[in-house]
Parts: sequence; C-alpha cells; structure tokens
Amino acid sequence: MFEQLFVKPHALARHSTEPLSDERRRFLAHLEERGLPRVTLRWYAETLLRVADALRLVDRPGEMISRDEIDRCAADLAPVHPALDEDQAVVNQRRTTKNRQKFSSVATRWLRYLGRLQDELIPASPYAEQIEAFADFLRRERGLSDRTISNSCTFLRKFLGQRDLPLNSRYWITMTQIDKAIADVVSQGSYTPRSIQNLTSHLRVFLRYAERQGWCQKELAESIYGPRTFTQQSLPAGPSWNDVQRLLAMTDGNRPIDIRDRAILMLFAIYGLRRGEVARLRLSDFDWERELLSVVCSKTRRTRLYPLIYPVGNAVLRYLKEVRPRAPHREVFLTLLHPIRPLHTSVSHAARRHLRRLGVDLPHYGPHALRHACATHLLSQGRTLKEIGDHLGHREPDTTRIYAKVDLGGLRLVANFDVGGLI
Repeated sequence: MFEQLFVKPHALARHSTEPLSDERRRFLAHLEERGLPRVTLRWYAETLLRVADALRLVDRPGEMISRDEIDRCAADLAPVHPALDEDQAVVNQRRTTKNRQKFSSVATRWLRYLGRLQDELIPASPYAEQIEAFADFLRRERGLSDRTISNSCTFLRKFLGQRDLPLNSRYWITMTQIDKAIADVVSQGSYTPRSIQNLTSHLRVFLRYAERQGWCQKELAESIYGPRTFTQQSLPAGPSWNDVQRLLAMTDGNRPIDIRDRAILMLFAIYGLRRGEVARLRLSDFDWERELLSVVCSKTRRTRLYPLIYPVGNAVLRYLKEVRPRAPHREVFLTLLHPIRPLHTSVSHAARRHLRRLGVDLPHYGPHALRHACATHLLSQGRTLKEIGDHLGHREPDTTRIYAKVDLGGLRLVANFDVGGLI
C-alpha cells in the first residue's frame, strides 16, 4: 500500500519501518476501497503516524482507547506557528483548531477499525420507558420535528436521572423535585433567560402529559414559571440585500465548489430556507416540467410548494449537469471528493464561509442570516407580514411580526406624519 502512495525512498522507508505498519497499511487499504483519492490517502498516512506516536499505541498493545483520551491528545497539539499580529493570531487559532479536529477524527476512525475504540457507556435510565412514551406522544399527537423531540428528551433525562423516586409511587414528581432539578441544570452552565424559559417550557409540556398518566398532581405544570422574556426583544440580524448580491457574485465562477455553493446560497437567500430544508432536498423535489420546488418544513414536516424561478433553477441545473458526482444518493447536494455522501450540516459551512469572506459585521454567520435577509428584503418590497410568513413557512403570525421592527423607513414615515395642527 505504501508503495502506491509514496515515490521518494526516504518517505517510503519511513512509513514502512515505523511501528504498527501492518495496522496502518490495512486501514489505508480499507479507505482506498471506499474511494478516497491518493492525495487524501497520503494525508491519512501522515496523520496515522502522529496518532500512533501521540497515543503511544506501540507501548499499549491491545489496550482500549477512550474518546476522552483522544480529545486530550488533540488538545495538546502545538499551534501551527507563532502569530505575527492580531489578524494572524486569529488565522492560526482557526487552523490549529481545525488540525486538532482532524486528528481526533482520524484517530477515532482508525481505532474503531482496529476494534480498540472504547465505547461510551450510557447508563440505562429507569425512566427510559416513560421518556420513550413521551417522545412518541410528541411525534404522533403534536407532530414535532425529531430535533425538537430530541432536545426535549435530553432535558428530561437530566431531570429524571437526578430523581431517586419509585416508579410505583402514584405521584413520583413533586414541586420540590422540580425546583431542585431546574436549579441543578442551570448551575451546570451559563444559561440566558431565554434558555431557562425553554427548559421550563419543555418541562411544562412533559408534566401536562404526566398528569394524564397519573404520574403527578393535577395543575402542577401550571405552577412552573420561567424568567420573564419579551417577544421580539431583539432584531433579526442579516446582511443587506446589496451584500447578498455581492455574496452571489463571489460564487459566479467556474470552480466546482463555487457552482455548488452558488445554488445553495440562492436557496437560502431567495427562498429563505432553513439549513435542514436545503440539506434534505432530493432530486424528486424539483419538478422541472411544472417549474415547482417542493420543500419539507423542518419543524412541521409539511410540504411547501414554491415557483422555481429561473436564476435558482439555472444554478441548480448547472450544478446537476456539470458538478454533482455520480452517486446512488438521492439528496441534491453531495460532497465533491470521495467518499461521496450528502452534505447534511456542511451546507451551513458553505454559507458561513462565504459570509465571512464578504467582510460584513454580523452577530451570526450562517444560513439563518440569509433567511433574515430574505424576509427583510420582502418587507422592503411591500410584501405583507402574512405573505412573508407563508414564504418562510411560519405557522404563527407572531413569529413573522418581529420583521415589522426592521422596517425603520416605514416607522420614520409614521413618525413624520403631518397631523395637521391637531396637536
């Protein structure tokens, strides 16, 4: 295997004579079978040497390695090189973080392949049956997304995991237990009032369900209050529409990655789609004959239909014809290098990367900033809040109402209204 990757005698000799050569050779052959190109395999070969040395695998034959130990070794990796100035320090920090993440990824994959990765032991919860029943209720009765259900159940595991109460007790959840649980969870990290309100909201939904099951006293859920927060207390932050146009112009090239990212950015900016909605788009969602685009909402799982406008359609079609790899996956957006797989969360990286290159000052860089830019642009074009809400897939009008605060020009017209001497 090494003979296929390295030509220079000293490089070939180093990889062939270093310890664990057979294990490294087998793993590289495994990666080659999965379609990784030579340049990636050479990078893997170099990283495997660093992993074997950092984890002292030669001195620990057959010993299981935990993920925590891998992360500690990755954190001890030296920075890329000393910083010259403040800007260079930021760049070096990003590169160092990326190198450490790559180290952890390679080490985890290799040790799992060798059967030496220690599995994390997740203690079984005595309330697993109750949590699963509640998750099924949220999925069937309320139609919530998998992510929302997962977030809610994660909090419940923390809450119930700290309780030592018999399940055969009629009321095994009390107000005292709830107060202590919320205090314990909040003390474990820095929580904003909004985060604490979300926790109490999750708990109220569960307690209403628990009341129906006879697990707690009636109206217990109504006695839980979170901190006071104000709806629409902050403005949605996104780039201006001129910045969005500059952003799209940056990807107007012939590089495969630009062609793919241009299609992704257009879907974010023009349709205001969420990250998951773009990542889950399938080839069958584009009806080229009727010029329609079908999008499954991330939160409600309902399908929304959009007219497929020509700029977006042309960008997607160019990507499909010129760039998209041949693969059995039905998702639209795939990686460009082997192993070919759907982008999933990487669609966020595409938006974040280009927004940072744009040089605008934003509190957050990512797809949601482009969603805000889309809504603000529609408002400036005279669209009603109902039309904007339908375009974004909002179920409640109050969700869209926050964009009324963005129309400062309209508010100034109201402030400058001539009352005709009435005052």
